[in-house]
Amino acid sequence: MTDKVLYQQDGQIVTITINDPAMRNPISERETVDGIVAALERLNQDKTARVAILTGAGTAFSSGGDLRAMQKAFEERAASPALTTQYYKFGIQRIPLAFEKLDVPIIAAVNGPAIGAGLDLACMCDMRVAGESARFAESFVKVGIVPGDGGAWLLPRVVGYSKACEMAFTGDMLNAQEALACGLVSRVVPDAELLDAAKALAQRIAVNPPQAVRMAKRLLIEGRHSRLDTLLELSAGLQALTHATADHREAVNAFLEKRKPVFKGD
Repeated sequence: MTDKVLYQQDGQIVTITINDPAMRNPISERETVDGIVAALERLNQDKTARVAILTGAGTAFSSGGDLRAMQKAFEERAASPALTTQYYKFGIQRIPLAFEKLDVPIIAAVNGPAIGAGLDLACMCDMRVAGESARFAESFVKVGIVPGDGGAWLLPRVVGYSKACEMAFTGDMLNAQEALACGLVSRVVPDAELLDAAKALAQRIAVNPPQAVRMAKRLLIEGRHSRLDTLLELSAGLQALTHATADHREAVNAFLEKRKPVFKGD
């Protein structure tokens, strides 16, 4: 793990923090990419973790790419397009692929600007809660490039094709309330209450049987690109597994006995 990405666990809830506040938490460079991917892999393997929160240190969620690094790389990238392709494939594109493999539900607590790849990073999460100072822009066009991190796949699935086109073609900024109106975030809260709101949502998830939650997330992920018959087949298989768990038995017994269930992940 790197100091650029912090991993903290409090009981069943993990908080992952992009920790480069002086640069407003860019995510394009190798050290940060490695840190995010490592954090997601660690989270996925930790059976005690039931839900996670992703946020940024300081006053920004993530500024996306590092424009200073882009400026220094002008000549090299113009001369070697193939190397630039490799830079993306073995760099930032590893992040959405790691999210795609993640079975633990993850909430983006957007504490400030989420710009370019920073917006796409928020879209990689399952849910998004925003502070009032949050701002969002699919701003690649403003610097003469395209989303290189999967944003063209992610954003339409969050806000719909028409709104995604508007955001990608204009690069315009949305404030938190505009993001709420188009479904980019599910809730806006005062900045000082953001982490508490994200943790409250996390707690509502964490009280449920963890294996059922992870399997439900896997079905939702697969449902984004599967045919109905294929998804139904997968659903039947996962349902057979959940019916065999001790947590399923506990949930039914607790309901019928009118008591609070205790789920152990078994």
